Amino acid sequence: MARNARSRGGNRAGGGTRRRTYSARARRGGVTAADRGHRGRFTAGRIALVVLLCATGLKLVHIQGFEAEALSAKAERQRTTTIDIPAQRGSILDRDGAKLAFSVETRTLWANLRLMRKTWAEHAREHPRSGQNYDRHVEEIAEFIARQVPGKTSEEELLELFHKDASFTYLVDEVEPSVADRIKEQYPEIGYEKRAVREYPGGELASNVVGYANWRMEDPDVSKHNIHGLAGLESMRDDDLAGQPGRQIVDTAQGNDNVVIPGTERDLRPAVPGSDLELTIDSDAQYVLQNKLADYVAKSNADGGSAVVLDSQTGEVYALANDKTFNPNDRSTLRPELMNNVAVSNPFEPGSVNKIVTATAAIDAGIVKPDSVLKVPDSIEIADHTVHDAWVHPTQPFTATGIFAKSSNVGTLMLAQKLGPDRYMRMLERFGLGQRTGLGLPGESGGYVPPREDWSGTTFGNLPIGQGLSMTVVQMAGMYQAIANDGLRVEPRIVKAKITPDGTRVPEPAPDKTQVVSPETADTVKNMLRAVTQDGGGHDRGTGPAAALEGYQISGKTGTGQQVDPNTGGYSDHLYNITFAGMLPADNPRFVIGIRLDAPDTTLPEGSSAAPLFHDIASYLAQRYQIPLSDKPAPVVPLIM
Repeated sequence: MARNARSRGGNRAGGGTRRRTYSARARRGGVTAADRGHRGRFTAGRIALVVLLCATGLKLVHIQGFEAEALSAKAERQRTTTIDIPAQRGSILDRDGAKLAFSVETRTLWANLRLMRKTWAEHAREHPRSGQNYDRHVEEIAEFIARQVPGKTSEEELLELFHKDASFTYLVDEVEPSVADRIKEQYPEIGYEKRAVREYPGGELASNVVGYANWRMEDPDVSKHNIHGLAGLESMRDDDLAGQPGRQIVDTAQGNDNVVIPGTERDLRPAVPGSDLELTIDSDAQYVLQNKLADYVAKSNADGGSAVVLDSQTGEVYALANDKTFNPNDRSTLRPELMNNVAVSNPFEPGSVNKIVTATAAIDAGIVKPDSVLKVPDSIEIADHTVHDAWVHPTQPFTATGIFAKSSNVGTLMLAQKLGPDRYMRMLERFGLGQRTGLGLPGESGGYVPPREDWSGTTFGNLPIGQGLSMTVVQMAGMYQAIANDGLRVEPRIVKAKITPDGTRVPEPAPDKTQVVSPETADTVKNMLRAVTQDGGGHDRGTGPAAALEGYQISGKTGTGQQVDPNTGGYSDHLYNITFAGMLPADNPRFVIGIRLDAPDTTLPEGSSAAPLFHDIASYLAQRYQIPLSDKPAPVVPLIM
């Protein structure tokens, strides 16, 4: 039993063995789920690796076959920098070719501090026993440079720059090219940028016209390697003068500091020089006008003054001056109040100089002749205002010539009323008042003439006597230029021509012209205004005999315009614009001169009239240009019968 039991137990045990044996067979001859999982992952990994290798290969083929050139260029760009080559700025010349502004090529030195340190380290390794340290090395360079550019920097300043915690630094400006080359040859760590310095040999001469040019490195839209105009014609004609910068490629050291590696410069495009400008200005006449005006303003104790000399036929500006000016070579004088060209930017109420409009319109309309007689009282009612003459007198028989020679407000308004406001307004427009002249200078004002529809009852009591409207000294002279030129007004201009880099002279476009009145009318008015400067004694003395010039007939007109009192807003009883405009000579006009004094002391002889200043300017011009004497003196005509 026991055996049987064991046998059964054995059978059970044997049955268990069979199961284990079966399991062993299964392991030897079959695949478990775990095995299948391992093999799947291995296969997927191999497939992924193959795909990755294929993608990498394809990318490499694409880069080498299709992108190699672009990537090479990109790498080159990261290693190089494109910089501007400054263009030579054109010169500004007077009418005879004398230079009023020109550029001198210079260099700005810089130091590659990284290269200096590297060069010294290599030197120290090669010559360990030289006994010289880095400090002594830079002292040697600083001493050499300071010796080459005396007065521009010092050894101490250079040493401070050499020890900056940087890889690059600028050292000194305005170094002569030959000196810069010598320094660079001696020490390759020192390089330079091409620059230029703007020179103004006349200093203050015509500076309000010429203006000022300099570097504008703070402006990201403007090449930092070119001089650009900041005032006057330098600014107005900057596109002509500046030229076109060139382009240059240089290799730069690694890093973000763009330190140039010396000797790696390659030009891409050469710089194109700017054009020269030839002006209508005569330097000698400009110098005399500036000085005579400044002296007269000082003598009259005026707040300021302006004057202009025009060619009576062409409208060319021979001289244009303000009493206050600046020296573009001296930056301390570059102040707005000095740089402002008030002769073209500040209009004023001209006073009786404007009576030429009424005289011209009245003659042109046939209302009067020069010897027509009008009974002129001491005052006249205009709307609700009473206008007086500048002196007390009874009702007197004035000739038409006498009304303007004696500068009678009342007589002028009597003629203006006969003329009517519409015809008067049309004459203002023909003379170009209220419009810019087209002179070609920045900041020019067109002055002011009230629109016809805005005229009140008193407007027509102000305009004919030179109040209630404003003009610049150039506009004022332009009216007299039209009368001097047989009634043909020519827009004034100050630039004659542009001279291109190849020497081609390109004249400026012809100025606009307006036939204001007929030659006959202009000649009559011109002859009438000779009486302003006559001294016939008593009633036959004009208002400006001090303008007369011996040997020459002179036509002109004095003016005294009230200024607005800034405290009251009304017309002042002590602030005036003292003006004079005239022609030299009246019988064959060559020049027209316009003058304005700003608020002079009218109790002084010089402050009460600008006629003496006209005389002095006309006297110079007559000698300078050897103007022939008049054939005969102007006749003395009756002013008050």
